[in-house]
Amino acid sequence: MTDDRRPTGYSLRKFHAFAALLILIFLGELIFSVHRQSLSWDEGDHIFAGYQSWKTGDFGINPEHPPLVKALATLPMLAMHLKTPPSKHLAFFKDEAYMDGRDLIYNNGGIETANRIIFRDRMMASIFSLVLAALVYLFTLEIFGPAAALFALAVVVFEPNLIAHGAYVTTDMAVTCGIFATIYALYRFRQHATLGRLAVLGIALGVALAVKHSATLLLPISLMILLAELVGPQQDSSRMQTVRQFAAAFIGAGALGILILWSTYHFRFSAHPNGSMQPGLTEYMSSLHGIEPAVYGWLARWHILPESYLYGMVDIRVQSIAGQSFPTYLFGKVYAHGVPWYFPAAFLVKSTIGFMALLLIAAYAVIARRLDGWQRLVYLVVPPLVYLLIAIDTGLNIGARHILPMYPFLAVLIAGAAVALWRQHRAWAYVTAALLCFHIVSSVRSAPVYLAYSNEFFGGPAETHRYLTDSNVDWGQQLRSVKAYLDQHNIHDCWFGYFVQPSIDYHSYGIPCRQLPTADSMWTHQQVDAPATISGTVLISAATLTGYEFGSVVLSPFQPFMNLKPVAVIDDGVNVYQGTFDTRLSSAFGYFTRSTEALAAHDANGALAAAQQAVAIDPELLQGQVALGDALAALHRNAESAQAYDRALDIVQRMEPSARFDWTHTLQNKKKAVAS
Repeated sequence: MTDDRRPTGYSLRKFHAFAALLILIFLGELIFSVHRQSLSWDEGDHIFAGYQSWKTGDFGINPEHPPLVKALATLPMLAMHLKTPPSKHLAFFKDEAYMDGRDLIYNNGGIETANRIIFRDRMMASIFSLVLAALVYLFTLEIFGPAAALFALAVVVFEPNLIAHGAYVTTDMAVTCGIFATIYALYRFRQHATLGRLAVLGIALGVALAVKHSATLLLPISLMILLAELVGPQQDSSRMQTVRQFAAAFIGAGALGILILWSTYHFRFSAHPNGSMQPGLTEYMSSLHGIEPAVYGWLARWHILPESYLYGMVDIRVQSIAGQSFPTYLFGKVYAHGVPWYFPAAFLVKSTIGFMALLLIAAYAVIARRLDGWQRLVYLVVPPLVYLLIAIDTGLNIGARHILPMYPFLAVLIAGAAVALWRQHRAWAYVTAALLCFHIVSSVRSAPVYLAYSNEFFGGPAETHRYLTDSNVDWGQQLRSVKAYLDQHNIHDCWFGYFVQPSIDYHSYGIPCRQLPTADSMWTHQQVDAPATISGTVLISAATLTGYEFGSVVLSPFQPFMNLKPVAVIDDGVNVYQGTFDTRLSSAFGYFTRSTEALAAHDANGALAAAQQAVAIDPELLQGQVALGDALAALHRNAESAQAYDRALDIVQRMEPSARFDWTHTLQNKKKAVAS
C-alpha cells in the first residue's frame, strides 16, 4: 500500500529541492567533522589494502573486509605517486596491514601529504553515506509520500552516529547503505516483479556483499521478511506468488550479486596474485566446529566464492567466537566477556532523545493501527530487528557502529508514523515536529565531535566515556587537536597513554610526548619503559583510561589516574593531567612485557630478571607476579613459582567477577602444572 496524497509537478519538484539541500547539509556535516580529525583506528589498514589492490591486484592484505569500499576510497591516491613501504613480514595479516598502512600514509612526504591522503579518501568513502540519504528519501517518498520523505531524510541527516562514521574509510556506513538499498530493491520487486527490478536487486545485493561480510545477513533478513509476508493478510494464491517471487529473487538476484562480487576480486580465486593465504583457509578455520568448516571447504574447493572473501567469512566467525570472551566496557564497568545487553544499552546512550521518543510514537502508531499496510511495515521492522538480534549474539561489543544499519529503516518508519498521526489529529504534527527539532539541536550541539555523542540523559558527549568506549568515544581521531592543544599551551615535555599506538604513531603529528605502555603496545610486542614517578603533563586516551582492553581494571597500569580530575579534555576523548603522579604500575608493566618477550625467546634467566624488577617496582602488578611465576617455572624452581602464583591469586580477588573467575582458573592450572 502506498500513499496517494502527493503533490505533482512543481510542488513535487520543491520537495526534491529541499531534499537536495538536506543532502548538501549532510555532506557539509561530514566535511566539518572529519577535516580536523587524524586517522582513526581501522582506516590505515583499509587504505593500504585498497591502494595495493589497485597497484598489485593483491586482495589478501586485509581479507577481513571485501574490496569495494577500500578500492573506491583510494582512487585519489593513484595520481599521487606514492612509495609503497616494504613488507614487514609480520606473522598476522592484520598486523601487517595496520603497520604498512601507517607507513604508506605518513612516510610519503610528511604530515601535510598524510592529511591530503586521509581527507581525499574519506570524501570518496562518503559517497555511500550520500547515496544512503538519497535512498532513504526515495523509499519513504514511494511508500509514505513527500512530507514523510523529507521528515525521514531530516532524521538521517542529523543522526549523530551516521554523521560520525559517514566519511570514515571503513565499511560500517557502506554496508548500511548496501543493506538498505537491497531491502528497498526487494520491496520494489515485490510491488512489481520485472526483469529490470530484479536486475536492480541483484546489483544492490552485489554492492552490499562487496563492501562488508555482514551483508550476508541479508539472507536471514530476507527469509524472515518472506515468513512475515506469508503469515500476513493474503489470499492463498497471493502466498504462492510471494513464494515464487522470493525464489526468483534468491536465485536471479543472488546469481547477479555473486557475479558482481567476483568482479571486485577481478574474477580471480586466489587472494594473492602469486599464491594463497598463509595460514591456509583450512588451518585458519581450525577453531570452527560443526558443519561450518565443511561448508567453507566446499565453497573453496569448487571456487564458488573468491578465496579472500571466504577467508574473511571465516575471520568473522573466528572473531564472533572470540567476541564471546572479548572484554566489554559498559556503564563504567569492565566485563571480561561480551554482554547481551550491550547493543540495546549503546542504542539508548548514543541515540538522541528526540529519535527515541519518535520511535516510541512510531511503535504506538503501529500497535494502535494508525499506520496501516502490513507489507511495508514488514520491510521496515524486520531488518533492524533481525540485525540487532544477530549483533547481540556476536558478543563483539566495541561500538554502536555495528548496529548502524538499524537507523535508516527506523527513520523511514518514524516518518511514516508521524505523517499518519498528523492526519489523525493536528496536535501530533506539533509533537513530532518538536521532537525532530530536539533531535536536530542535540546533534548540532555535539558538532564537530560526533563520534563521542551521547544524549542529554547521559550528560552529552563530554560524559560518554563514563558509559561506553572504543569507537563510541575514542578511536584515535583526536591527534590534530592534541597537537593544537600542546602548541597553544606551550607544552613540549609530556607523556601519552594513547589508545591506537603503535598502529597510528602520534609522533607523526609532531606530538612531542613520550609513550606510556598500553594494552596495544603489549599486544604488538613494543617495549615501552616509564619511570616510577612522572612530574609534568600526562595525556591519556579515554579508551585507554578505562582499562577495558585488559578485561579488568586491576590489570591496567593506569589505575592511579582513574579517579583523578583532568585539567582538560581534548575532543571529549583525551584527558590531560598535570602534577606529580605515581606511575609505578606503568614502570613495572614495562618490565613485565620485557619478561614475556624474553620467555618467548626461551631466555628464562632474562625473563626472571625482568619479572623480578617488575615486582620490585610494584608488587601489586598482577602481570608481574604471573610473569615471575612463569619464569621460575621455566627454570624448574617450582616451589617459588607456586608462591608467585599465590601472590597473583591474592590480587585476583580484587577483580570483577567474570575476570576473577577466568584468572583464578588460569592460575590454579599453572599451580597444578608446577606441582605435578
